[in-house]
Amino acid sequence: MPAGPSFLADRLRANLRAADIPVPEADVERLLEDGSFASMAPYVRALRDLDDEPPPDFLGSTGAPAHDVAPDGPPARGPSSPEQERRRGDLPDTILDLAPLLRDGVVSPVEVVERSLSRIAERDGRLNAFQLVLDERARESARRAEGDIRRGEWRGPLHGVPMAVKDLFDMAGLPTTAGSVRASWTPAAADAQCVRLLERAGAIVVGKTRLPEYAFWPGSRNPHYGPTANPHDLERDAGGSSSGSAAAVADGMVYAALGSDTGGSIRIPAALCGVVGLKPTHGRVSLEGCVPLAWSLDHAGPLARTTGDAAVLFDALTGGPRDNAMTSGGGASVAGVSGMRVGVLGEDGAGRALASSEALEAWRASLRALEDAGARLVDVDLAEMAMLRAVNFLILSVEAATYHAPGLRGRYGDYGEPCRSRLLTGFAYDAGDYVQAQRVRRGVRLRWGALFERVDVLSTPSQPDVAPPLGDIASVKFTSPFNAMGWPAISVPFGSGSGRLPLATQLVAAPGREATLLRVAGALERARQA
Repeated sequence: MPAGPSFLADRLRANLRAADIPVPEADVERLLEDGSFASMAPYVRALRDLDDEPPPDFLGSTGAPAHDVAPDGPPARGPSSPEQERRRGDLPDTILDLAPLLRDGVVSPVEVVERSLSRIAERDGRLNAFQLVLDERARESARRAEGDIRRGEWRGPLHGVPMAVKDLFDMAGLPTTAGSVRASWTPAAADAQCVRLLERAGAIVVGKTRLPEYAFWPGSRNPHYGPTANPHDLERDAGGSSSGSAAAVADGMVYAALGSDTGGSIRIPAALCGVVGLKPTHGRVSLEGCVPLAWSLDHAGPLARTTGDAAVLFDALTGGPRDNAMTSGGGASVAGVSGMRVGVLGEDGAGRALASSEALEAWRASLRALEDAGARLVDVDLAEMAMLRAVNFLILSVEAATYHAPGLRGRYGDYGEPCRSRLLTGFAYDAGDYVQAQRVRRGVRLRWGALFERVDVLSTPSQPDVAPPLGDIASVKFTSPFNAMGWPAISVPFGSGSGRLPLATQLVAAPGREATLLRVAGALERARQA
């Protein structure tokens, strides 16, 4: 008798038969023995008994306001003068420092792109961050950007800046592999909306980055293309699923990258690789032209080296301002956090320590830094996070299984592990489980909404520990509940652990409050750099 609760095992077999998916019994047996169903069974039983949650909201409304503007502008470090930067004999590390040099013709986009391509050629054999490098296309775009800027047609801080795009987003004329293999890929007919917006702002896409198969894994493991190494330690994992995007930014191959996040896939690799990862409010950044993992949980957003750079990308991805004080040469006014209320996560429903001792110490140091900057700390217990993690996984599994059912029917053998087993898991849940999970999701969203009457942002560790060994899984403990909520969240590097590997703090804000989130994140960044 296979391990695992029999009611889920029976339902799994019945639903796979009904879906006409040709699953070998050995695959089912292996899936039932891995412990996933045993851990989910108590939550599924609890969902069955719920009778006091509100009706589900299948439109997924987060109640987001139309816009959130921090009164003093987004956080940023003021750029140095072009003369100061050129005396260093190298290019600046950030978009905000590079942008004035490009605008004033001190640096050419051709030079910057060549530096990026050279770094990729030098380092990617060890990191495995890129699925596809667009050498000639990037060079042509750089020459065009150089000409535009010379004619006074500077588009803003991203103009001429090399970036990367997770290979989940379409680019016209190129295949979108989503980390998978097929006998024949059809080139995309058009760019994803995110790509169009970034290129409209002048960004130069130098390549498409690696990810686990169909983004269904919070690590970099991929049976077809191999794992992506962490730039801080090549024996450690970059995290997932925006693995290549985070590694490419952290290693200096590109200035920023586009990622997606369904259970933590921007914030996890950002935390493990020591960069900034922003998951905006659900629906605020378009997913048109992006291969879905779970429609009601997917988010698109930027990975960058600083919060100021992340703010610039967020503006571009949402049609916000393209030029402001950040890139006008004089530097931005920096909004402080004096008087702001920061919620400090206590109980999360797991009944265990939140994180490792060194991760907890780094997180507490970040809280002290905010308190020193004038913020007020407020203790917050969110025991429903444990149920939300299960709800997020159930909804994700069902929606992913639904999307991939035709592929599993027609080309089952194309799917590798662990993606295939995770997709099969979605067939163990029925319509009642899915609807009940949606009811819990809405109920918690309504109850937790009152939290932001007491605090401006919530703080948690981003990860419970440093990066795991190469190919191993990372944690969605702190990240996935806020995909279920659809609320904006950001991971900011703060501190380090064993082997000087990065640690990070996560901040969460009310829906639509990305500017508030960036403001507090910027204060953390300044404290870390002080």
